[in-house]
Amino acid sequence: MLEESELGGRRPKGWARHALFALAVAWSLFQLWATEVGTLDPIRLRAIHLGFALALAFLAYPGRRGPRDRVPLGDWVLALLGVAGALYVVVDYYGITQIRGGIPSERDVFFGTLTLLVLFLAAWRVVGPALPIIASVFVLYALTGPKGLLPFTLPPWLQLHAGSQWGQLMGQLYTTAEGIFGVPLGVSATFVFLFVLFGALLEKAGAGRFFIQAAYALLGHFRGGPAKAAVVASALTGVVSGSSVSNVVTTGTFTIPLMKRVGYPPEKAGAVEVASSSNGQLMPPVMGAAAFIMAEFLGIPYANLILIALVPALLAYATLFITVHLEALRLGLKGVPRSELPPLAPILRSGFHYLLPLVYLIYALVALRLTPERAALNTIFLMALLIVLQEVWRAWRGGAGLGPGFLRGFRLLLEGLEAGARGMVGIALATGSAGVIVGIVTMTGLGFGLTDIVERLSGGNLILVLVLAQLTSLLLGMGLPTTANYIVMASLVVPVVLGLSEKAGYPVPPVAAHMFVFYFGIMADSTPPVALAAYAASAIARSDFWRTAVQGFVYELRTALLAYMFFFNPKLLLLGVGSWGEGAWIFLTALLGMTAFSASLVGFLHKPTTLLERAFLMAAALALVVPGLVTDLLGFGLFGLVYLWQRVRK
Repeated sequence: MLEESELGGRRPKGWARHALFALAVAWSLFQLWATEVGTLDPIRLRAIHLGFALALAFLAYPGRRGPRDRVPLGDWVLALLGVAGALYVVVDYYGITQIRGGIPSERDVFFGTLTLLVLFLAAWRVVGPALPIIASVFVLYALTGPKGLLPFTLPPWLQLHAGSQWGQLMGQLYTTAEGIFGVPLGVSATFVFLFVLFGALLEKAGAGRFFIQAAYALLGHFRGGPAKAAVVASALTGVVSGSSVSNVVTTGTFTIPLMKRVGYPPEKAGAVEVASSSNGQLMPPVMGAAAFIMAEFLGIPYANLILIALVPALLAYATLFITVHLEALRLGLKGVPRSELPPLAPILRSGFHYLLPLVYLIYALVALRLTPERAALNTIFLMALLIVLQEVWRAWRGGAGLGPGFLRGFRLLLEGLEAGARGMVGIALATGSAGVIVGIVTMTGLGFGLTDIVERLSGGNLILVLVLAQLTSLLLGMGLPTTANYIVMASLVVPVVLGLSEKAGYPVPPVAAHMFVFYFGIMADSTPPVALAAYAASAIARSDFWRTAVQGFVYELRTALLAYMFFFNPKLLLLGVGSWGEGAWIFLTALLGMTAFSASLVGFLHKPTTLLERAFLMAAALALVVPGLVTDLLGFGLFGLVYLWQRVRK
């Protein structure tokens, strides 16, 4: 499943396999060179980046009924057409930007049309049909109007522009930095690729297995220990991986069977892994591609965004840890005997060096204030050195000599370069296709019409606006990858939320609104019926998909509550916190509210809860969403009342 969804399921034989491998490695090396040199024009960088992605999309990802052991001639042709469309911008860059000044020639329109069609075909194949279909609807919208290519007009409240001819549209989407080659693709071509490559190299080195074993050795003996180990291991894996499915496959193959062994039902074992792996995208310093795009949209340094996202991420995992503990208590589970657990000290000795690149990355971003691409590039070089030294050391200790160690290290480096490039195909295509939507929204002024529509539907009620934004994000997320979902929501819905919150007399920082839709976009990974993380977890747990997905969604509801918490209390994002004491109190109240929410959903606190007790716990959680002395006291009082009552009743 991981091969098909994120790396491409095609493994051709013979020279095609070598060509595919060389193309992926060449893409990674090009990105490293471009970052090190730093002189390549942004549009040219983005065009080459997209050209590599289009080529790999057709060569590494077979069509629905395409062969997996060879590359058909048609896919070679599509790959070449995609490269031609992208590289035309590189070759004729001076003519496009200087001579014609953004007014497209017939040749520009031809290559723009070719690139748009091939991009939509590639996105359909790699990330699914939803994104190209939605982008196509936006293209049709841009062509409607009295002066548009399509002569009919929409209702007045939606027809906010006069309409475009095809050449005008191609000028916007293909020859400027406000369409396909816009900010989303630019972030993919700079920050995101390097962080994905770093994660791929760290995984090839063996860090994923180290994180899992360390968490299991540390927590396995506690009540429901394997589930707690799954939460911690997924959090650690999420530090370097922005993929829910990859996180499930990496940690779940080890933790799900252990959870089943100590007594978790298969559906709950899979659901715990779904929730903990989906939340991996919340964990700094690598939060998935959408986080880098968010920093660019907001115009803030990525290091600042890491600090803003830290407390909510810790709260999300702390509450999930508490949730699995309550489940273990409710089910009467035990831990794994210490005698059956691997000793912790040897594990730490064998893998402590995997922490060095992570420590350096955080230090470079936060303390040295390096740019994300420079910090990631330095960390990749450190990671490459670490892989070679690790393999040389292992070969020398095993008596094989230094030569085999160097060869093994070099091979792991090449495999990491290939895996990093193949893992970027979906992100590059998603950001390029989403750039079409962003460009048309900018061109037509569609956002103003949406503000009027949402205001009419909600009657100006801020809570109802947020619920509509939440439902929209979840619905879009069923068909869109997290990155594309966030870009669409940030372009269309976030301005609406900010404008209506201002009208309602409750202005919020823009980052709170962006984080709000970001969280619900991540929740979509575990929302049925389209929940790839749940498909992967149920396959490993040998459980029913629907039960696993629904239970995982129930566990993920605490993330929804957290999004409302930091929207109404931006101090959870460390905005406006005056002292350590104030920050500790805010964290404590949020943790208590989320614990009450989880206990109400699970149906257990100190004992199994009655319906009245669950209602009181839910009321405590909702009271603690809104900051204030009265609401805090009410939340603490209701929670304490339920807990004390459970202590005294039989």
